Amino acid sequence: MRFLRSKRGNVAIIAALSLPALAGSLGLGAETATWYVNTKQMQNAADAAAIAAATNAASSYVAEARAITAHYGFTDGVGLVSVAVSNTATCPAGGSNCYSVTISRPQPLLLAQIVGYHGDTTIGKAPAKLITATAVALQSMVARPYCLLALGDNGVNTALVANGGPKADLSGCNVMSNTGAICNGHDLGADNGDAHTTNNGCGVVEHSNVAVVPDPYAALAVNIPPDPCNGNYPQEPQQKKDPSLPSQNQLAGIENWSGPIQMCGDVQLAGPVTVNTSGPTTLIIYNGQLDTNNQILQTTSGSALTIIYAGTNGSGPNGPYIHAPTGGGTLDVAAPTSGPWSGVVMYQDPGLTSGVDISAAGNSPTWDLTGAVYLPHSSVTFSGIVNKASNGKSCFAMVVDNITINGTASILEHGQCAQAGLAMPTGQVPSRGKLVL
Repeated sequence: MRFLRSKRGNVAIIAALSLPALAGSLGLGAETATWYVNTKQMQNAADAAAIAAATNAASSYVAEARAITAHYGFTDGVGLVSVAVSNTATCPAGGSNCYSVTISRPQPLLLAQIVGYHGDTTIGKAPAKLITATAVALQSMVARPYCLLALGDNGVNTALVANGGPKADLSGCNVMSNTGAICNGHDLGADNGDAHTTNNGCGVVEHSNVAVVPDPYAALAVNIPPDPCNGNYPQEPQQKKDPSLPSQNQLAGIENWSGPIQMCGDVQLAGPVTVNTSGPTTLIIYNGQLDTNNQILQTTSGSALTIIYAGTNGSGPNGPYIHAPTGGGTLDVAAPTSGPWSGVVMYQDPGLTSGVDISAAGNSPTWDLTGAVYLPHSSVTFSGIVNKASNGKSCFAMVVDNITINGTASILEHGQCAQAGLAMPTGQVPSRGKLVL
């Protein structure tokens, strides 16, 4: 009777009945932890692979991404692993130019089935849980300033060419062609050589397929005053019977200038010229050249000058108008550091398309310039040395249509363009990828 009234076996019975559920719960907990660990590993691999693919941003981006996931132990097609890579993924901020990497692998179910969980896929015919991880990255862009920009608007397929210039030195500078670039025998020493199409040999680090850099200074032309010359543009005599330049077109000695100095036709230095300016000053030459004539034009300490070529694409009695500096001697000029012409030392009106070429940039005359030289339709041969103005900061940039660099072409001093008031030509270039999802 005492045996029949005993309750000692109740616990054992309850434990026996609860054991399957307990085992299933413990199994599900253990498997869930395993899924979490595997997902975390996959996510790390997907993150790294998406960044690599966005950084690569070339036709090999898929191989790049899968090489990274394999390094993490997830090789596409091995051990039921699948690695899907795309460069047309939707970006969280809009657009469909993001790079995505999705890693997936089914995990067989073990004790989790005891509690009735049958997974969301199968391995063979056995139930399994599909583990996935997805990362989305976008190639970031960074600003790159250029000391030399070839616009290539005149239809030249290779707007930047260097011919056998083993002593050329553009170190510390970046160069850019909005078409192609080719450097034969020497990389110019430029830190980065960029081209919109193909770059062949220009720059210590070469880049092709770079986005076009917009013309940075064309809008400044609105600051050029109207032509005051009434069609009268004296030109230098080419033959004995040609009239000489009037005295107002010949400069010598000390010039005290302020505001716009407007001159009609050719301007020639009849001796050394020292320019004192009161505030930012422009020398505007309408339908004429500046002939340095083996003399020097220099700005004094605290003075600043922008030399502007304006006018029309026409001809005078002695031939087509020349809108460029010519002659030996030296241009030793610092650009203004404020005002509309801040940082610009020489400017050709972008409306001028003829008489704008320069065949001996930096050489005849010598260029000791601080600031930007803007020659948007000019074919330039650069074979001299550009140094800073005696009374200016170390800053030089040049914008041309196309350029050929020969011999020892060098830009000796640079790096102070912010202090010189110049907003340098700047493009957006690809950088490392960054995760966005």
